[in-house]
Amino acid sequence: MDPKPPLRRLIDLPGVADLEFQALMKPRMADADARPEFPEIDACCLANFGLTADEAAATPDPEGWDGIDIAPVRRQVEQFEAEGWDVTDDKRRPLRVLGHFSHPLWLALRGVAGQLPFLPVAEEPDPAKSSLGAEAKAFKRDRR
Repeated sequence: MDPKPPLRRLIDLPGVADLEFQALMKPRMADADARPEFPEIDACCLANFGLTADEAAATPDPEGWDGIDIAPVRRQVEQFEAEGWDVTDDKRRPLRVLGHFSHPLWLALRGVAGQLPFLPVAEEPDPAKSSLGAEAKAFKRDRR
């Protein structure tokens, strides 16, 4: 049985943690209508998802869209986790800036618009290399 891969964290994407910190200092930044005042929000969305939050809002919902992007935050957090994304902070609270990123992320997750940020594939550890390292340590230890 394959273990479930770890959740990707929204806050780990470039620029998101900085915006979250700024929203802590300036609560107005978390408001849905604050994007014109804070162009760094759209710049971060564009860099991470290939579209701005305004472009995401202008993208027509495809046939059968379930409206998850406008669902209550707690439901979105649960649904993001089901899709492999953690959109909370270290204390498991939804990010203050989640409202700015949820729609572009949903569109990218579902392949409607934009793209998901690059995720490097973790290399499988080479058992030959790891056992050689352990044997070398044991050899050095036993020579004393």
